[in-house]
Amino acid sequence: MRQEQFKVCLRRGGNGHFPVTTEVKTAMRVLFVTFPWRTHFHGSVSLCWALQAAGHEVRVASGPELTDAITGAGLTAVPVGSDEPVMDKLNGLYSDAMHEALEGLGWRDELLFDFAEHREAMLTWERLPWLTAFVTEVLKVMNDSMVEDLVEYCRWWKPDLVVRDYLSYAGSVAAAAVGAAHARVPTTTDVDARFRRRFVRVRDEQAPEDRQDALADWLGGWAEKYGASFSESMVTGHFTVEQMMSSMRLDSAVPQVAMRYVPYNGPAVVPDWLRRDPPRRRVLATFGMSQTLAVEHQALGLGQVQGMLDSVADLDIELVVTLPERLQKKLKRVPDNTRLVEFVPLHVVIPSCSVVIHHGGAPAFLDSIAHEVPQLIVGRVIPDIEERGPRLERAGGGLWLRPRETNGPRIRELLVRLLDEPAFREGSGRLRKELLAQPTPAEVVHELEQLTARYRSR
Repeated sequence: MRQEQFKVCLRRGGNGHFPVTTEVKTAMRVLFVTFPWRTHFHGSVSLCWALQAAGHEVRVASGPELTDAITGAGLTAVPVGSDEPVMDKLNGLYSDAMHEALEGLGWRDELLFDFAEHREAMLTWERLPWLTAFVTEVLKVMNDSMVEDLVEYCRWWKPDLVVRDYLSYAGSVAAAAVGAAHARVPTTTDVDARFRRRFVRVRDEQAPEDRQDALADWLGGWAEKYGASFSESMVTGHFTVEQMMSSMRLDSAVPQVAMRYVPYNGPAVVPDWLRRDPPRRRVLATFGMSQTLAVEHQALGLGQVQGMLDSVADLDIELVVTLPERLQKKLKRVPDNTRLVEFVPLHVVIPSCSVVIHHGGAPAFLDSIAHEVPQLIVGRVIPDIEERGPRLERAGGGLWLRPRETNGPRIRELLVRLLDEPAFREGSGRLRKELLAQPTPAEVVHELEQLTARYRSR
């Protein structure tokens, strides 16, 4: 941290200026780190700008494929690591040997949801080491190529605080290497931290020679390379920055900084059709299918999208569906009440909506709450959805449609309820009040300054 002084000149009538030397607050260097995925970066943009507006130096480090998104947000990018697209890396992960090793645990898409599991019967030592080894292999692919460039940059730039996306462990290695304070940013309900706490508890119950911990081994190897050693804070961060409201939040082993979610969906243009009130109640349906690099992981297949369109074709609504053009062309029928678009910024369209149907991603979930719009979550794509979906229903702000129930007629049934029952709008209003009660990004800057001073060891 750098102490700075400057002179303030005060004017007193016409008699001239009186110089007064004033010491200003400490200026920090803050490095945000995220693996190259747009939505994970978008969630931190408001905090980046709050810190920058408060006088701190801010940089954002990620893979080269995210550089345009970072600079498009008006921030300074630090490209690190390989320029191979992250989805190509992930698709190459699943070798025959990996498939064989994981046969006893289930399909890879199911494994991701075991990290939200909280039934003791599922948290046995027969499963936990394998699950941790599996996710560690995924994390290696997402992070390893960034580490060396990132540490080299941090040793030169000397950040006081490293703020990382919860999947971006390259940031935790860099923070440990240079003695920076280390903040972790979950994008959803923090089931990963809960899983890790339970893993550590069960691991420590085993005989010392049986305490396999692939995550600690991986992070510890990187830490030792740079003269540090593994500690659990490399996993948890020294503290977390939480944008989920308290009713959606889990207990934490580290301090939590509550921060209001401020919608940001990238550079945005308001299309012509959004410059007037809709002719009838507008419903947005977005399932992450605009992310064309991950089509195999979408909440709804194209056949299910067609079934939804057919089932709601007679409703007096304007249904806006985000869908890549190449998939639009494969639809057999597009009802008169449906508007197909490749992309529309969520914060631009959601305020005009009566209901939002989506796959559970944090931007659609929190944007809907920010604008007091009831929502229908469909499918099981986001790993925390079995925790967050029921919480949404209990709060009265929307409904969650389980995968086995996801079909056109069922979507129609729940959509009609959300449109016609005032209780859902009231529940959404309560959630919005809870969201607005959290401090703004600008208001949490002082707390971040204090936590950085407490945990920074360099």
